Amino acid sequence: MTDDLIDRIYECAVVPELWPQVLNDLAGLADARGGLVFSARRTVCWSASGRVQDLFEEYFEDDWFSRCTRRVCSMRAEKPSFFVEHDFWTDDQLREDPMYRDLFRPHGVGWGTWTGLRMPTGDEIVVSIERPFERGPVEREHIDRLNEIRPHLVRSALVSGRMELQRAKGATDALTVLGLPALLVDARGRVLEANPMIEALDGQIRFGLGEAIVLADQKAQAKLTVALSAIEAAPILASCSIPLRDEDGRANALLHMMPIRRSAHDIMGQSYALLLLTPINPGRAPNADLLKTLFNLSPSEVRIAKGMAKGETLDELAERGGVSKNTVRSQLRSVLEKTGCKRQAEVAALLTRLSIAP
Repeated sequence: MTDDLIDRIYECAVVPELWPQVLNDLAGLADARGGLVFSARRTVCWSASGRVQDLFEEYFEDDWFSRCTRRVCSMRAEKPSFFVEHDFWTDDQLREDPMYRDLFRPHGVGWGTWTGLRMPTGDEIVVSIERPFERGPVEREHIDRLNEIRPHLVRSALVSGRMELQRAKGATDALTVLGLPALLVDARGRVLEANPMIEALDGQIRFGLGEAIVLADQKAQAKLTVALSAIEAAPILASCSIPLRDEDGRANALLHMMPIRRSAHDIMGQSYALLLLTPINPGRAPNADLLKTLFNLSPSEVRIAKGMAKGETLDELAERGGVSKNTVRSQLRSVLEKTGCKRQAEVAALLTRLSIAP
């Protein structure tokens, strides 16, 4: 079921009216009542499954959004995960919390699991799953299942949020509404359609022989070629984020690749993948949640990556993590592979430029 569900999650990226059923199926993974997805940038766009629709209409109409303790706590957390109430509050604190006391529990819910992420573009994305109060807190095994598909949820929600949860009239309309450099390609990397923002990036992205996409960053090109080759055989594995570097080797953008699935072809034609660029803004320290989501790093790999960005040695990383130096070397090799880097210094340079745009 998981592969089919991930397929449908990516379908929602450009067919957002399908979110309610997908959210309902996500709720089923946690023995819950229903779910919500929202994306906030200049405005808030949201969608919820039928059994919690009334709850979230009240949540947004009565401006619980601006007072939501869940959202604030999850955005501040370094851990890239779905969270539950007891990660942040005691039972006594929950009983006194206005949102739980005056909104959730009167609607028959009051236990849930949720995740949030701020993208480098400034987009704030949240997915929450709500469980009936009498059922009790969400168990760890359910959270683990949701965490497996979390990166796919975030990527898809970024696209559908950028489109303000409205079905595009066609591929041209979709690429225009996104408001970010974007293009559609087939399995061979041939560009089928691109918006004007892509055309302005001639220094980084060019259209070569047969309209094939050509990246100025050769390391990124190699990683993109591998991802494209997986579209037909393993479309879920083809979803990835690839750093693009300038002539001086500094990463200044991320290229997100998302497969076009199922009825999304009705809008995007016979495209195989959507490629979307988001900027990288210089910052002092990488965000663990962002690293996990964009590069599919494990928690131990995130620790290694953040340590490298701080200039820690292999010995220091091994001692702090309570593991052997050989284990650290193995984790480092994995980080290099996933980020498309060849040397530790390249990883540090990339990660120290990742920040959250204001």
